[in-house]
Amino acid sequence: MTDNVIGAALPRIDGPKKVSGHARYTADRHLPGMLVALPVGATIGKGRVTAIDTAAALALPGVQAVYTHRNFGRLHRLPEDSALRLDEKQPPLQDDTVRYYGQYVALVVADTFERASAAAAAVRVSYASATPDVSQVEHPDRPPQPSTRRGDPDRAFAAAPVQVDATYTTPVETHNPIELHASVAQWEAGHLTLYETTQAIVNQRAVVATLLGVPLEAVRVVTEYLGGGFGGKLWPWQHCLLAAQAARLLGRPVKLVVSRHMMFHNVGHRAETRQRVRLGAQPDGRLLSVCHDYTWHVARGEPNEENCGEATGYLYSTQNLRVAGGPAERDVGPNTSMRGPGAVPGLFALESAMDELAVKLEIDPVQLRLANEPAQDETEILPFSSRHLRECVHRGAERFGWARRNPAVGAMREGATILGWGMACASWMAKRRPAEVTVLLRADGGVTVQSATQDIGTGTYTVLAQMTARATGVDVSRVKVEIGDTALPPGPWSGGSMATASLIPAVEAAARAAIRQLLAHAAPVLGRPAALLAFRNGKVGRTDGSGAVPFGELLRRLGHQHVAGHGASPASSADAHAKDLSIHSYGCHFVEVGWQPALARLAVRRVVTVIDAGTIVNPKTGRNQIEGAVQMGVGMALFERTYYDRRSGAPVNANLADYVLVTHADAPQVDVTFLPYPDRALNEYGARGIGEIGLAGVAPAIAAAVYHATGIRVRDLPIRIEDLLHTLQENTA
Repeated sequence: MTDNVIGAALPRIDGPKKVSGHARYTADRHLPGMLVALPVGATIGKGRVTAIDTAAALALPGVQAVYTHRNFGRLHRLPEDSALRLDEKQPPLQDDTVRYYGQYVALVVADTFERASAAAAAVRVSYASATPDVSQVEHPDRPPQPSTRRGDPDRAFAAAPVQVDATYTTPVETHNPIELHASVAQWEAGHLTLYETTQAIVNQRAVVATLLGVPLEAVRVVTEYLGGGFGGKLWPWQHCLLAAQAARLLGRPVKLVVSRHMMFHNVGHRAETRQRVRLGAQPDGRLLSVCHDYTWHVARGEPNEENCGEATGYLYSTQNLRVAGGPAERDVGPNTSMRGPGAVPGLFALESAMDELAVKLEIDPVQLRLANEPAQDETEILPFSSRHLRECVHRGAERFGWARRNPAVGAMREGATILGWGMACASWMAKRRPAEVTVLLRADGGVTVQSATQDIGTGTYTVLAQMTARATGVDVSRVKVEIGDTALPPGPWSGGSMATASLIPAVEAAARAAIRQLLAHAAPVLGRPAALLAFRNGKVGRTDGSGAVPFGELLRRLGHQHVAGHGASPASSADAHAKDLSIHSYGCHFVEVGWQPALARLAVRRVVTVIDAGTIVNPKTGRNQIEGAVQMGVGMALFERTYYDRRSGAPVNANLADYVLVTHADAPQVDVTFLPYPDRALNEYGARGIGEIGLAGVAPAIAAAVYHATGIRVRDLPIRIEDLLHTLQENTA
């Protein structure tokens, strides 16, 4: 079993707990004497708090305190040069300025949720308000500086015989994972335990300690299970500081669960983008110039980047290229990472422009991509560690049946339904974060693996068990995984599809260290020097294979409960070999849509996805990630957009009835293929991350299919039925 455990499609080891209700999420924590906190949000989008009347709230039964900027106490800020990550730099309840609708202006703490809710409703806040600017972005606030440039792209574009010059927009998308953000804070003898909904417990610990002004060792963060992250739970938000400070002031545990309504303004979103793409090409399709200029919105004073040009510089070959972007400040809450930040909206623009170029040239979109395949990363002037995008495209076209495509608009029909076929390529970065792991070989014959990382629902518990089984020769069923606690060795964050690739070398190093310890202890018992002993398949014996003893039995003879080994691996940016390579994952998506003009009904019917992401540690959990990401792509293309009220700055559709998401009725059939090419630039197994790449490229493939069905080129997401109505009018005329 252990010989082929890497690549085995094993079910999630945490699955039984989740489906039986035994998995404990942050909001499930109930501590003795615990209080409930509920924030009060601003009802204006810009201005100043002039007065807060808390008397009525404080008079209600069970209310312990009402905090405002006047009595909450001073919190610190991160230093400007800090390597720690925090999207909203301004700590909560520190001044009377209102920067966006819903910003926390008070905090009620009571003995029950119901009493806290009643008290929050009784707080009266007066404002001096101004009109917020929540308008769509046009241009950056400052002239953008090119992040990537080669050749003379403007001159090459002007001279190109074939040109595409188009502007694309993507809207604000709001995170809506199943599990709401939550914090449970408990202080004991000057030490804080913070039960959190976070994708990065190590960073969370350091940020909270810094902002609270306490030593790092005085803070412990625990995230046992997470009900979805997708980037929105990567960095700390203000609610955790509210809970921690309130618990410190009151001397009792405090729970704060963010409401679904608050999710729309207090805990981040994908930034709105406006992107102009100019492609200059020869008649045979070879690119002469690529210009990708973009703007994204940010909160005032919170310049969080949305790097739309992340993939533009290396995806296709051209001698002349410029990528430049800049932020535009608006009176909204801070933007944050959402699955595939930067690259996902960026590829919508780039791949849509490539489809427009294919139409203009009357070249098959597949052939256009193949004609522009680079031999190396032309931005970094580095070889690719492993790149099989050409095979992705060929394999995807074959599985989809692309050869049967009639390129004429509206020419493919199934009864009254017009079929549209589109495709797009995808890419995502592949990196390794610093990671540390401890492996314990136990006297009961089992193995424990420990690391302060977390499982955000993507299968980290399971793949860590698989890695440890492979490294120790113990069956995966005998591996105990301990993660989600900063008391363990520091592990990587779960973001950017980096956790698995980061943990592999640390697990292998820890297992080797544990085995060395075991052999050193075994030498006197077995009467052989450690150098003449070997550890194979969970047994210690002579190097010729004789005299093998199960390691658990050996430890029992020695009277040891376990032996431990510690392993660490650095970030790939500190790896001399990895720094000399361009390391990315690749893929492509082929999409079929059905357009019924008589009913004005548009549906994504099927998607074929081929992914080149190195070794897939667990194809079952891996395929699940890609399938889920594709459904997110359907939502991005057809449904999701947060609308703001220009008068108050409030998100208008701040609930799951009005913020439209993909349902089972909208979900297409998804066919996923992983190419079998290990990429050992990051780790021994040849694995890269796969979460983001399943979303990258889906929206432009859908937009291309919609054009093929209707003849309407939609450049502003989401694609609305209103965009296609004149097709309906022509059909019924």
